[in-house]
Amino acid sequence: MSTKELFLEIGCEEIPAGFIPRATAEMKAIITKELALARLSFGEIKTMATPRRLVLVVKGIPALQPDAEITATGPSVKAAYDADGKPTKAAEGFARGQGVDVAELQTITTEKGEYLFVCKHAPGRPTFELLTEILPALVTNIPFKKSMRWGSQDVRFARPIHWIVALYDGIIVPFSFGEIMSGKVSRGHRFMANTTFPVNNFAHYLDECERHFVIPDPEKRKEIIRLETHRVAVAAGGHLLPDEELLEQVTYLVEYPSVVHGTFSPEFLKVPKEVLITSMRSHQRYFSIVDAEGGLLPGFITINNTLTEDPSVVVKGNERVLRARLSDARFFFEEDQKVRLDDRVESLKKVVYQQMLGTSFEKMERFRLLAEGLAERLNPSVKSNTSRAAWLSKADLVSGLVGEFPEVQGIMGREYALLEGECSEVAVAIAEHYLPIQAGGALPASDCGCFVSIADKMDTICGCFGVGLIPTGAADPYALRRATIGIISIILDKGYRLSLPSLIDESLTLLSNKLNRPKAQVAVEVTEFFKGRFINMIGNSFAPDVVDAATSAGFDDLVDVRSRIAAVAEFKTRPDFEPLTIAFKRVGNIIKEGVDAPVDPALFQDDAEACLYQAIHVTKSSADSLVASGAWLEALTEIATLRGPVDHFFDKVMVMAEDPHIRANRLALLTVIARMFGKIADFSRIA
Repeated sequence: MSTKELFLEIGCEEIPAGFIPRATAEMKAIITKELALARLSFGEIKTMATPRRLVLVVKGIPALQPDAEITATGPSVKAAYDADGKPTKAAEGFARGQGVDVAELQTITTEKGEYLFVCKHAPGRPTFELLTEILPALVTNIPFKKSMRWGSQDVRFARPIHWIVALYDGIIVPFSFGEIMSGKVSRGHRFMANTTFPVNNFAHYLDECERHFVIPDPEKRKEIIRLETHRVAVAAGGHLLPDEELLEQVTYLVEYPSVVHGTFSPEFLKVPKEVLITSMRSHQRYFSIVDAEGGLLPGFITINNTLTEDPSVVVKGNERVLRARLSDARFFFEEDQKVRLDDRVESLKKVVYQQMLGTSFEKMERFRLLAEGLAERLNPSVKSNTSRAAWLSKADLVSGLVGEFPEVQGIMGREYALLEGECSEVAVAIAEHYLPIQAGGALPASDCGCFVSIADKMDTICGCFGVGLIPTGAADPYALRRATIGIISIILDKGYRLSLPSLIDESLTLLSNKLNRPKAQVAVEVTEFFKGRFINMIGNSFAPDVVDAATSAGFDDLVDVRSRIAAVAEFKTRPDFEPLTIAFKRVGNIIKEGVDAPVDPALFQDDAEACLYQAIHVTKSSADSLVASGAWLEALTEIATLRGPVDHFFDKVMVMAEDPHIRANRLALLTVIARMFGKIADFSRIA
């Protein structure tokens, strides 16, 4: 059967750049689902997009839907016929719904009894006909963060739609979306080629677009921008500051990228470079240029959506706008230095952090104590600097520059601290305590920064849980998941040996006058929240059953938990692991909760009991020592030597003896073994 191409273009007002990647991904997912439901095979699916158009092309769709035998199951035979064998309303309704006569219904025997069913032959429909139903549903169901209505339309989309091209094998697939009818006419660049052009197929569309100053493929636009920005940066005497996120944004802001280079006064370089970069990037979407040492150069690169006859006009316009932004930054930077950070700390008493959790000053005092405790346990030599860094960590929030550019919080705290003569360790920790900013992001390098970061995040997590601000599947307004992942990442990266439940308890104690929920319940919930994030993170490296087994045996010291997971994973690769696991699962199944009683050798009735007891006596001391030192793989190897005596024991001994004393003694013997393994992992959870 010959196959044909489906082409769809939705032309509209400029869609926000952040909406577009998800929209194209959803278009692909929706068409994949709809074609499958329609029993239509297909080949390659491509999506493309610019601010003004969303494009979908599907290759290899057959012209005719294949025939199908459709089976539908109805009510039970008991419900379908009355005592006289006449069809009930249930049978009649089922037959009517299937478009058949009651006499055509058949019965089928299932595990639940006899049921009515009908088997119908469904002849295939023309694909063209099916697409008239699929495409309007596709356009309707593309999700956007925000959508809108326009005019008197009763439909919604990210922005008003102006045209739709819908072709199957070059023929228009007719449908409407609001007042817009599908056709085969597209449009060129809004400013450089604001005319229409006909479309025959996808290949023809790409050619015509480029003739009309539109590059539909975002990857092609991105590569043009990448190459041109690097070229211009080198020509300006420097190097482009890499910024993949900004590159992604500007790719979806233009249909035909044109790179422009401008400069700003070197006087502005007195302002910290992070502020200048942030101002250029966040407010103007300009790329920055740096020298070989990473120092900022007084220049920028912007991406224009048009080719201009006189680029200098565009350059001057951008320079004028940027000069105003940088002048504001310089003003705030100079004004901020007139107030010391210590004085700004007092101002935090007037800043509400969260209505139920108090002011930013109260929060700072809580996590400062928590950070001091971490330093005392993990590196006492930095306790004083940790305390000082925590004290100053939020001071820049009430500065003018951070008020204007929130993205540089922490960074300005560091800069102002250095200008005021604070030691570099304190200044760096002020900036680092916000790290990591995102999953997989840079972590604090210094212990001071780590301690303040952990403490600040833990106070946020425990505080929110303590007053009922708990994340849901759809909402996490206080970014508690990110904070939790941040704490876990820091602890594992630094190898900090500490008790997570104890740290949670300490944080909740400091929050005691704010909690409106029982402390013990909150502690359990927070611990489980950490456990869930930990399992998700570590699950990328280890099998789920291994992670589940190790974390179920104890979740206290995260570094220790990771080591146990790694040991069990390594142990699982050994050839004797499976029979060993079966043996010790059997132990666990028999003892259940175990017997808390000493083993009495005088009650042994079989040599197999004495043999196992002696083996345990030899193994336990060594295994306990290895467990205490965290040598988990070695401990598992040592405990594994009990497999032979355990198998022999089960072959020779009836554990559940009639005599309650003998039965309890045998259970106590097995309990010792189970608890030796139980310190490492719950082997009943190993697949």
